[in-house]
Amino acid sequence: MFAWAIGTAALALMVVAGAANGAEEPVPPSTVASVDLTHYAGKWYEIARIPNRFQKDCVGNVMATYKIREDGRIDVLNECQQKGGTIKKAEGIAKIVDPSTNAKLKVSFVSFFGYRPFWGDYWILGLGPDYEYAVVGSPDREYGWILARDPHPDPRIVEEARMVLREQGFDPDRFEQSRQD
Repeated sequence: MFAWAIGTAALALMVVAGAANGAEEPVPPSTVASVDLTHYAGKWYEIARIPNRFQKDCVGNVMATYKIREDGRIDVLNECQQKGGTIKKAEGIAKIVDPSTNAKLKVSFVSFFGYRPFWGDYWILGLGPDYEYAVVGSPDREYGWILARDPHPDPRIVEEARMVLREQGFDPDRFEQSRQD
């Protein structure tokens, strides 16, 4: 009981110290007002991304394909080319977190006997008027992608997506260009 009380007191001190230091969480980015998931489904090409650990061996031709399931969730197939030309595939599932907009989703690529213990944020932060591009990221801005329907989109589309990144508080210079053959 004494150890529990000390632990609780220590936690309370850390919270107070954090507040006293003025440590504020940054405001998360805002999502688009609405996503038509039927229009969003299909194949997307990765144009740029913030480097991350789970794509470190992808050297090019990164694609994501989304397919709406009968249960309302979304099947996700991510593909990329590795050194030597091998195609790496990752199959996952996405669930809608905010059904009022369909712009906040959670994605999981890990399943243990049907149970999915790990889910990552997938927020749609920007969309072209005809869904020709999408800007996707996480609320902590540690993950981000520019996706397009065309593997070689018009530079104006890419610049528009980069403008969305800036408006949403991302540093566009953190994004590395993806190779599409």
